[in-house]
Amino acid sequence: MGKIDLNKKRKREALLNTAFELFTTQGINKTTINNIVETAGVAKGTFYLYFKDKYDIRNKLIAHKASCIFSIADAALSQTGLTELDDRIIFLVDNIIEQFNADKSLLNFISKNLSWGIFKNELISSKDDSEVDFYNIYTILENSPKAFKNPEILLFMIVEFVSSTCYSSILYHEPTGIEELKPYIFDAIRQIMKSQEIRPK
Repeated sequence: MGKIDLNKKRKREALLNTAFELFTTQGINKTTINNIVETAGVAKGTFYLYFKDKYDIRNKLIAHKASCIFSIADAALSQTGLTELDDRIIFLVDNIIEQFNADKSLLNFISKNLSWGIFKNELISSKDDSEVDFYNIYTILENSPKAFKNPEILLFMIVEFVSSTCYSSILYHEPTGIEELKPYIFDAIRQIMKSQEIRPK
C-alpha cells in the first residue's frame, strides 16, 4: 500500500472510530457531521469522499465493526479443528457473545442499529470488499454438505435470535445472565438449523 493510499485509509478509520465514539456516547440523532470531522481532525470535504451522510457512515460502521467481530471469531474457529456445521456455528456464536459481553457499548450500538437490510447490503453484498470478512459465515452455510431450505433466511433467523436474546441478557441480566442462558441459545440454534435442513428422501 502506497503512502497516499495509507493516508486515505487512516483518515477513513479516524472518521469511523470517531463516529463510533460519538454515536455510542451521545447518540446518532445528536451527532452531526461537523461533530465527527472536528473530533477526527479532518476537513468536512474529506468526510464526503468516503460517506454520503451520517447514516451512511453508521451503516459502514456497522459493517466495519461486525467484520472485526467476525474476523476474531473466525480466526479462533480456524484453530479448533471443528468439522460439524452446527458445532462451527455454535463456536462462532459463543465467541461473538463473549466479545459483546466484554464490550457492552459495541453490543448496544449494533443491536440498536443493525437491521436485516443493512446486514445484507453492507455485509453480504460487499463480499468483494476485503474488509468485510463476515461474508464467510454465509459461505459456511452455502458450502456445507448439509442443504438448507434457504441459507439467507436461516442466517437471518440466527442473527435476529442471538442479537435479541444477548442484548437483554448481557445488558439487563434478563431473564438471566448470559452464561446461564448460553445453553438455551445454543440448543435453540441447533433446533433452528435442524428445522431448516433438507433431508434426503
